[in-house]
Amino acid sequence: MGETMQLLPVHLAYFLEVARAGSVTEAGQALGVAPSAVSRQIAKLESGLGVTLFERRPRGMTLTDAGARLLAHARRAEADSVTLVGELRAGRGAEERGVCVACTEGFAHRLVPRVIAGFRREHPDVAFRLDVVPREEATRRVVEGIADVAVTYAMGPQHDVRVECAVVVPVSAVVPLGHELAGRDRIDLAELCAHPLALGSPGTSQRELFDLAAQLEGLAVHPALVCDSLAPQYAFVRAGGGLALVGELAGDPGAEGVTHVRVDHPVFRQREAQVQTAVGRRLPWSAARFTEFLVATLGAGRSSELR
Repeated sequence: MGETMQLLPVHLAYFLEVARAGSVTEAGQALGVAPSAVSRQIAKLESGLGVTLFERRPRGMTLTDAGARLLAHARRAEADSVTLVGELRAGRGAEERGVCVACTEGFAHRLVPRVIAGFRREHPDVAFRLDVVPREEATRRVVEGIADVAVTYAMGPQHDVRVECAVVVPVSAVVPLGHELAGRDRIDLAELCAHPLALGSPGTSQRELFDLAAQLEGLAVHPALVCDSLAPQYAFVRAGGGLALVGELAGDPGAEGVTHVRVDHPVFRQREAQVQTAVGRRLPWSAARFTEFLVATLGAGRSSELR
């Protein structure tokens, strides 16, 4: 058990270790205590809460739904402990602590790195870790305290995180220069679907909305390329393979050989770009200031400054 764990109640610290190890015996070894002591603390915690936190199986301990919810809380508490101890030890130098950001691939393409660069011009001692993950994973990492802040797409109300900022982001077709649609201000879905398309996989939020919109319009679509990474989609368009669909915060307006034409359909307004932090977590100074900087950039409509 690390030094910062001493700030957690013993039963919560033991619970965390069992959840990590999946075994009372291994948790006891990591904590330097007898397995029987670990078992007593887990039993006491379950008794006090009135719920079962682990399913006891021959091959180890598996979290129940209640256990999984407590784990998210415990990880936030642990992250707060790490933050507080670091700030107490560093004093005013706590701003030098690194910031962990989780975001989806589209935001990692342009928006988030440029916001990080802008922030570091004012705070050059702050270092960053950027994890590019699927949208649900970005939210999960914030909930569990693995990441300080997430930038991701979401649809519908969010209950497990604090939404610091939410912006509806239009979508655009990536069109090769010289294409018949290249000079248009905007196109409708039928015009887009008349051409071969590069799209994200069905699990992505944009693809889900695109498929819904196509269904509502009675359009049968068979993508020519399915890929969740933007670089191959842009290369596909430049090579004359067809068109691609991107969120305007993910697309690169300066990309060589292509232009962007907005796609009109009300269904795309169901998706929001969100800045998310953990409910009830006290962010370290650097992460809190970066979150404010990110919200100011995204929420004030300053995304054009990142182009």
